[in-house]
Amino acid sequence: QVQLVESGGGVVQAGDSLRLSCAASGQTFDFYAMGWFRQAPGEQRVQVASINWSTGSTYYTFSLADRFTISKDNAKNTVFLQMNNLKPEDTAVYYCGADPFSRGWEHWGQGIQVNVSS
Repeated sequence: QVQLVESGGGVVQAGDSLRLSCAASGQTFDFYAMGWFRQAPGEQRVQVASINWSTGSTYYTFSLADRFTISKDNAKNTVFLQMNNLKPEDTAVYYCGADPFSRGWEHWGQGIQVNVSS
């Protein structure tokens, strides 16, 4: 069974940076992709970014590529989300997801809160 554990969230001010981490454990194998999602209060969960585990190719949503960067450490089965110049609208619960076989996001972390104050 795969477990995803997020860390690195917290309360910051606008303009600050945070780095989220997601460590995968359990039934370890090379995922097809891992990604980050976020869910703001009263809204649906949406994808922020994803990364192909083999090629390292990345995908970003909402034009966040200028402030957010997704990266990975294959040896540690860990994916990161570097978030710079944070804005109050980035406030959300951030979730890590894993797509093992290119057929959808099958595994999820418990989520971690990011609060950005103005």
